Amino acid sequence: MSTLQQIRKGMSRALESLQEGWQQLRERASNALTRFSPNMGDAEHRELEAASPRWGLLAAEVREDDDELVVRLEVPGMEKDQFDISLYDDVLVVRGEKHIQREETRGRYHIMERAYGRFERAIPLQAEVDIDRAKAKYKRGVLSIRLPKANRRVRRRIEVKQA
Repeated sequence: MSTLQQIRKGMSRALESLQEGWQQLRERASNALTRFSPNMGDAEHRELEAASPRWGLLAAEVREDDDELVVRLEVPGMEKDQFDISLYDDVLVVRGEKHIQREETRGRYHIMERAYGRFERAIPLQAEVDIDRAKAKYKRGVLSIRLPKANRRVRRRIEVKQA
């Protein structure tokens, strides 16, 4: 095999690997990609809101055990009372609004990757839950929602008696 053929083969493998990596990233991030709708409020923040992206990643994980589902959602920069959490059939919906907090009034931004505004994230659930016993807490940028399962199946032994 000539050197040129080896280079072509190596480039082909590199492109295939890159394409596979992007495909996996897109598949994994597709549900986490969340639309933010900026609320063009006061003049001081309009420039920042206009420069901020309209889409952001709200990474989530859903863990299930015998008794409950635990949903954890990364939403940094919010307060616990800024969330609206609802359940529609088997879909958990988390809504909120992420506000701009600007500490500096001097200078200008060169990179603006943080999204601001209203958002809504829908997370499908794999089990029926008892929403009346659900609990949520927010700590260090992570919203944790504990959803006890409904109709827990308990295994019981049925004794057969003499007739």
